[in-house]
Amino acid sequence: MERRFALAIALAVVVTLAAVPAPVAAEETRSGGTVVVDADETVDEDLTAFAGTVVVRGTVDGDLTAFAGNVFVDGTVTGDLEAFAGNVRINGTVEGDASAAGGNVFLAQSGRVGGQLDAGAGNVVLEGEVGSDARLGGGTVTVRPSAAIGGDLEYSGQLDLADGATVDGQVRQTDDLDVGITGPSFPGWLGWAYGLLVNLLLGAVLLLVFPRFSGAVAGRAIERPLRSAGVGLALFVGVPVLLVVFAITLVGIPLSLFGAVVYGLAIWTGLVYGSFSIGTWLLAIADVDNRWLALAVGVLVVSIADFVPVVSGLVQFVVVLLGLGALALAIWDRYQNRNRPAGRGSAVGTGAS
Repeated sequence: MERRFALAIALAVVVTLAAVPAPVAAEETRSGGTVVVDADETVDEDLTAFAGTVVVRGTVDGDLTAFAGNVFVDGTVTGDLEAFAGNVRINGTVEGDASAAGGNVFLAQSGRVGGQLDAGAGNVVLEGEVGSDARLGGGTVTVRPSAAIGGDLEYSGQLDLADGATVDGQVRQTDDLDVGITGPSFPGWLGWAYGLLVNLLLGAVLLLVFPRFSGAVAGRAIERPLRSAGVGLALFVGVPVLLVVFAITLVGIPLSLFGAVVYGLAIWTGLVYGSFSIGTWLLAIADVDNRWLALAVGVLVVSIADFVPVVSGLVQFVVVLLGLGALALAIWDRYQNRNRPAGRGSAVGTGAS
């Protein structure tokens, strides 16, 4: 079992890494209570920081990605800024684009963003210069007289635009403005096909390495769907809360980040196992017993549900809960069977692999 489990993890990691583009530049990662780039310091590569407070007084010669309680850019970031924090304050210069999400986002009078500024926060205040468009979403958006925006100002929330502020483009309100960190755009059918492929690949790995255990997971989901979905819902809600509790303590930040990765893989595995369970159930109705066909049918049915506007999100959510809960129950049964005294058989015989 241990060797099979290790092999499954390795194969899943290979599949996951294959889906991630290769980095185009070197990157440095820093973490701690406070991460500081001193005034006389230059970081000659992209910087990713995890901390209670991130302060850049010197130069980051590349992109800066910061996850922190507070992010202060007093120096220079020659690339793009992506900040997730309670407070984000730009007093210096971001030569590229800036994306900030948090409780408060403040571009000081001395601050400058050379490209586009995307900010999503409870309060957004602009006093400095934005070279291109400003897309601001918040409870309150304040653009003060010293502010200068080189493109359009698009906002959601309550806008206070001072008379002296300069906006070279148009000013327009959008109720459903999507601001913050965005990725590249791809055709919808390509994303659908990609999702179908990687789910089939992960399912194939699971069926090859854990044939009987995978059957046990499907059995739990089919025989006790409500219980499986209930356990899945508890894990879906409870695990992120637990990770946040760990992240509150500085010591727990690395554990929380690792846990978030494992949680993401568990959600993905739950989706695939839930799809496999649905395929198994559909084939059982037709009196067909073929695990590979069950995987293909289940993944295809769940993927096709994406094209139904009303139920697409709901179907995937239920499938994740079903598979995640059934997976947890099967693992728990395996644990109980392993610790049961010899001579006392398990009530469920499909749990062995």
